[in-house]
Amino acid sequence: MAAILEERTNFTTLANDPELARALDEANVPTLLAAYVHLSHDVDMLERFAPHIRPAFSYPPTEIPDDLADALRLKLRHLLTTGEGLASNEPSDELVQRIMSVTVGESVDTEFVELVNDQCGFRPWIDRSKLADRLAPKAGFKVLVIGAGMTGMAAATKLREAGYDFVVIEKNPEVGGTWYENRYPGVGVDTPSHFYSFSWEIWPDWQHYHPHGADMQRYMTGVADKYDLRRDIRFNTTVEKLVWAEKSCTWNVTVRNADGTSDNLVVNAVINGHGPVNRLKMPDIAGLSDFAGPVVHTAAYPADLDLKGKRVAVIGTGASSAQLCGAIAPEVAELTVYQRTKHWVLYNPEIAHEVSEGMKWALANIPTFKEWFRFRVYWAAADGLFSNVLKDPEWEGNMLAVSEGNEMTRQYALGYMQQRFADRPDLIEKLTPDFPIFSKRIILDNGWFDALARPNVHLETQGIARILPNGIEAKDGSVFECDVIICATGFNVAQMVGNLVIKGEGGRELGEEWGAEDPRSYLGMCVPGYPNYFHTVGPNSAPNHAAGQNLISEAQVNWIIEALDRINEAGARAFEVEKNAFDAWNRKVDERMPQMIWTHPRANSYYNNSKGRVFLSWPWRLVDFFNATRRPEPGSYRLIP
Repeated sequence: MAAILEERTNFTTLANDPELARALDEANVPTLLAAYVHLSHDVDMLERFAPHIRPAFSYPPTEIPDDLADALRLKLRHLLTTGEGLASNEPSDELVQRIMSVTVGESVDTEFVELVNDQCGFRPWIDRSKLADRLAPKAGFKVLVIGAGMTGMAAATKLREAGYDFVVIEKNPEVGGTWYENRYPGVGVDTPSHFYSFSWEIWPDWQHYHPHGADMQRYMTGVADKYDLRRDIRFNTTVEKLVWAEKSCTWNVTVRNADGTSDNLVVNAVINGHGPVNRLKMPDIAGLSDFAGPVVHTAAYPADLDLKGKRVAVIGTGASSAQLCGAIAPEVAELTVYQRTKHWVLYNPEIAHEVSEGMKWALANIPTFKEWFRFRVYWAAADGLFSNVLKDPEWEGNMLAVSEGNEMTRQYALGYMQQRFADRPDLIEKLTPDFPIFSKRIILDNGWFDALARPNVHLETQGIARILPNGIEAKDGSVFECDVIICATGFNVAQMVGNLVIKGEGGRELGEEWGAEDPRSYLGMCVPGYPNYFHTVGPNSAPNHAAGQNLISEAQVNWIIEALDRINEAGARAFEVEKNAFDAWNRKVDERMPQMIWTHPRANSYYNNSKGRVFLSWPWRLVDFFNATRRPEPGSYRLIP
């Protein structure tokens, strides 16, 4: 923990002023405890709290006695303002593990310590720029990164740190990917702000506990500014074709410029970070092109679209629709929402909350506080929820759950729905799913239920028969005359290469091999026959049990750079995953999936293809992905000389 050690060695006391007092009063108490024990090693104080802290979403909830919280604040204030009580060394792994367990109210095993050190910013797993015995990358070895969203920006940051020559090709005029493109009213992030960010750039400045889309884009552009990423990004350019040249062990790349002209590039390796949620999917409904008014998709929402006083139809009831409808319902004249499938809705009271000024001050100024708060959010929003998606073979309850814990979560969601719509049994009937919660993406309520309860909003469940020039005809023959149609119909996730042509050894083509909906890879990245091609956020690498795409992106980038280093160390030209490793990995995934909620008989979502195979989801915890991507396993790959 070199960075924190330096902080201890040069510990600077804080002023005993009203700002500190306000921060101690407003900041999350379990996180104050974690920071205090990290700095002081006061195990007695930690154990005094242990009986009072319960897991997230528990009932009854955590209740810390006021006198105990006040005693903690006094001790921490004294340490911060005088330096007295500061331990001379870093906490041991055993103490870190105990801090984790007590402050989240449940046992957290030691296997999480390395992940927490890396992902919470205490100690990066590896900083290649500081490895004295590491061989510098060979001059002339060039890497292409496709996309400047979260994964592409992670790749750019870490490639530069590792000393690799690279270029990023980005189709948009700015960084941000998903958060640059999605600008519909109400757009936001399901993942909490203080976790959905880079581990090397943990912000204390979030305005909300769940970032709005604009907050997220502000973070992305801020990172690009701080790390000067744009100097290696070629904007307004689209990669159209990759062709592997076997003799030279290089990729010939065709790119299209904004003016329609094409250029050819030659690179040694490709990191494809174009992501699965940038190929919007329009609904296949008769008459859609005949509608007289605007027809827009949430992922391509016009900045100048004015809905005030308009009659609006929204097709879809997933996460984007729920966010959109909550934002526009108060201003439109009429809103009809067309539901094809139901979704479970959870209420998280923090989703609409702003971060208080005292909390922001604590995040920015109290040593280790922001790192420990990131851990708390990670646990509550990610691996702490994993049991919800794992089938319990002993479960003998109803067919709408897979375990006792999953049933408790379902009852929590049901209770919230019944409370919100106590006087609307019609909505309860229309909205209540008949499948286990978490078997498809959930909705976090941030205005969705408010919108549905409004007198100007109607939820249509009969299905759409056709679209007319002046509106939408439902299958029961009713017609809703509208001025605007908004399609919240998601993305073509299964066709993971999109329109990109990727030709590997012997002219084989990845798009043809994967087809429209059946992609397979090794660790979501590699496919035999495509040397030096790394497809990030690929098959079976999505953390669909909860939050964590940021961690997956960082972990894959780490593994890829380790693979590039293997090439460099051996004086080789290319890295290719072995066919036997690829096959063994996919067998392992297939054998695991029957244990997961996504293969429940009533589960049906974009995680599955039309044959029911779960092609998208990672069927283990984030810590397992982190551990699997520290380095390529010996015997799993070959190097081409």
